[in-house]
Amino acid sequence: MVVVMIKLNGNVSSFIEHVKEDDAVYTFVQVNRSEQEKRELMEQIKAEAEKLKIAPINASIDRVYKAIPGYNGLEVDLEATYELNVNAVRGAKLRFVYREVEPAVQLEDLGSQPIYKGNSAKKAVGLMINVAWGNEYLDSILNTLRNEDVKATFFLDGSWLKKNKELALRIQEEGHELSNHAYSHPDMAQLSRHQQLEQITKTETLLKEIGVHNKWFAPPSGSFNASTVQVARDQGLLTVLWTIDTIDWRNPSAQQIMERIKAKLEPGALILMHPTTATEKTLPQMIQYFKEQGYMPGTVSHTLSSERLHDGVEGVDIF
Repeated sequence: MVVVMIKLNGNVSSFIEHVKEDDAVYTFVQVNRSEQEKRELMEQIKAEAEKLKIAPINASIDRVYKAIPGYNGLEVDLEATYELNVNAVRGAKLRFVYREVEPAVQLEDLGSQPIYKGNSAKKAVGLMINVAWGNEYLDSILNTLRNEDVKATFFLDGSWLKKNKELALRIQEEGHELSNHAYSHPDMAQLSRHQQLEQITKTETLLKEIGVHNKWFAPPSGSFNASTVQVARDQGLLTVLWTIDTIDWRNPSAQQIMERIKAKLEPGALILMHPTTATEKTLPQMIQYFKEQGYMPGTVSHTLSSERLHDGVEGVDIF
């Protein structure tokens, strides 16, 4: 074993940490700075912090994609960064601690608007699986998601949920998000306001019975009108559509699904699927492609949240 002691500029006050790496042990010695040096360090941190600040992006309404969520900014936490660097060797490169800054305008502030995609600054994709039938493929789909360490959002038809509560609980226990897909897979745009309310609330009641605190409503077949969106909003739900439809119910080949995804993939995309044999066969390839392209696949909530993806930002921690 090789032991190396590093003495920092002759100012030795206490040993602060021991780090083992392979067969070598490095002992670091704390630096004692003068009060003037400490003031200069803070001024240096403040100057750099101004350059490193990333402004948040407000949620907005797009002419085509309607409600677009915001994206958090970043700023340097001055005090935490100072504490991190004050005992470092003089002349060492500054290391920064960041904290997220939320947008002034959030998705919930945009009123009753449908949502088709996330913010284009966030390289995430949401996996939405609408379930009203297809139990025979769910086990394989869940296994793939578990093996890939990916979570998805399952939008459940209420009549399906009523008959398959144990299966829904299994999906929930595996860490996936459960959301509302109406009760009997109706054409929501053809229903009265009262009928729309009944479709949403019946399924919402079933979700609450299994401990789900839901935020989203996905209208069956993508059929909705202004009343649908408002009724959902009155129940505390935001209406979600999709960016890319796999059209898996037509039983396309894996190649056809992947071609459709590759042609339309973009940051914030919501990918619509169902528990079909086509999705069962394509999902592993689909997830692998997302990861290879630098996208983070996950739930609708993750994709549409304003929380940043912590990639490529120099720093020690982000709060």
